[in-house]
Amino acid sequence: MMHKVIFLYFAAVILVSAVLMITRRNLVHSIMFMLLLFFHIAGLFVLLNAEFLAAVQLIVYAGAILILYLFVVMLLNVDRERSVARANRFWPWITGFGVLIAVEMGFLIMRGRFSADIDQPMPPTGPGVKELGMALYQKYLVPFEIASVILLVGLVGAVMLAKKSEKE
Repeated sequence: MMHKVIFLYFAAVILVSAVLMITRRNLVHSIMFMLLLFFHIAGLFVLLNAEFLAAVQLIVYAGAILILYLFVVMLLNVDRERSVARANRFWPWITGFGVLIAVEMGFLIMRGRFSADIDQPMPPTGPGVKELGMALYQKYLVPFEIASVILLVGLVGAVMLAKKSEKE
């Protein structure tokens, strides 16, 4: 029973933050709602006993990609006072597709069969995070470091391009 309550909490916050993320006019506010969304998706992964996916969700999406979005917003000097309405002429279409997807999901949920032992967590199967970490830092150490250097070069290049355009 407790798993269902926690799931409903995560699902409600995910839906509300997703809607608020796409409806905010200020980009920084949208990014903050996206951060809230990513944290609650990681909570769903923990609820499903997928701790590694939760950690990847937080590290990759909330840690790296969201920070990249913030850097882009800050480097482009987006005027925060001047905000344009997003998707204003497409709202009827967006609402229609949203209702269609909600009806389809409701139909699938009502038609689906669920097991009686849904409150009990699933036992972990297969290799764990320790084995993955050992393989990543032993067998694939050089490609991992090369990827990090390439990402660093890309970040430095983006900063240099933004600095160059400020001088002009």
